[in-house]
Amino acid sequence: MQALVVERLTGDLSGAGLADVAEPQRGAGEVKVRVRAASLNFPDLLMTRGEYQFKPEVPFTSGLEFAGEVLEADPESGFAPGDRVMGGNKTGAFAEIACVPAGKLSTMPAGLDFPAAAAMGAAYSTAFTGLVELGGLQEGQWVLVHGASGGVGLAACDLARALGARVIATTGSPAKAEAIAALTHPEAVIVAEGRFREEVSRLTGGALADIVFDPVGGDVFDESTRCVAFGGKLLVVGFTSGRIADVSTNIPLIKGFSIVGLRAGEYARRFPERGTAITRAIARLAEAGAITPAIDRTFPLSRWREGFEAMARRELVGKVVFVPGA
Repeated sequence: MQALVVERLTGDLSGAGLADVAEPQRGAGEVKVRVRAASLNFPDLLMTRGEYQFKPEVPFTSGLEFAGEVLEADPESGFAPGDRVMGGNKTGAFAEIACVPAGKLSTMPAGLDFPAAAAMGAAYSTAFTGLVELGGLQEGQWVLVHGASGGVGLAACDLARALGARVIATTGSPAKAEAIAALTHPEAVIVAEGRFREEVSRLTGGALADIVFDPVGGDVFDESTRCVAFGGKLLVVGFTSGRIADVSTNIPLIKGFSIVGLRAGEYARRFPERGTAITRAIARLAEAGAITPAIDRTFPLSRWREGFEAMARRELVGKVVFVPGA
C-alpha cells in the first residue's frame, strides 16, 4: 500500500515522501481501517521537522487523523467490518490502511461525508476541550479567537457561535478576513497586529473578552493579556507564530484572569470519560447541523507536498484533506 513516510527530519520536507510499504498488521485491541480521507494538522508539519512535543522515531507514517471504513475488528471493540469511523493516532493516518486502538475511534456522525469527518476530530475536540471543559463557556460571553483562518481557529469560532457566544475572530492576514467572516459569521474579524486591545474593547462595549483562544502565541499572546476581562481565561493552544511568550505574573494577578494550557489529546487520555463525552457532544452538534468543518482544499495523497507547503506558507483558510488511492 502507499503511505507518506518521514525518513529524515528536515526543514524543507525533503525527508518525507510517498512510499510503497507493507500493510500494517492489527495488534491486540486495534481496529484496521481503510482510510477514505485524512486531514492535515499543524503538528503533522512540525513532526516532519522534529519540532513537535511528540517526536516519533524515524521512519514513521505521517498523519494524525482520518475517516474510513472498518476492515477488521475484535467483537468486543464495538466496531464491525463496514462501520464508518473517524479518529486516528499520533501517526499513521496518511496511508491507504491504518491500524489504531479501538478507543481512538468513534462512529462518524450521521450526515457527514469522509472528508468532513476527517477534518472534524482534532480541531473540534481541541476547541470543545478549551472553550467548554476548561473555559466554562456560557451563552452570551465574548470569545476572542486568534488564528481564525486555521482549522483549530475556525473550529473554535464555529463551535463558540453554535453555543451562543459572541465571537471576535482575528487573523494575521487582512486578505483572509472576508473568507473567515463568510465561514463562521463572527461579530467581527480584526487583524491581530500591534495594539488591538482598543478594537476589542470597542467591539465589546468595554467588557473585553471572557475567553481568549490563542493558538498563535508570541506578540499576539502579549497583547491578549490586555484583552481578557476580569475573571476571564486566556487559553494557550499553541505557538504558530514561532515565539513562546513570557508573562509577568503580576498581570494576571492584577487583572484577575487565568492562563490555562490546552492539550486536548492529553486531557482525553487522562480523563477518558470526559473525552468520550466531548466526542459525543461534538457528534450531536454535527448531526444537528450546528457545526460544519471548513475544508480549504482536497488533494489525492500523491499530491501531499502541495498541502504541506500551502500550510507552511500560511495560505489556508480551513483544513487540507488528503484522499489515499485517488
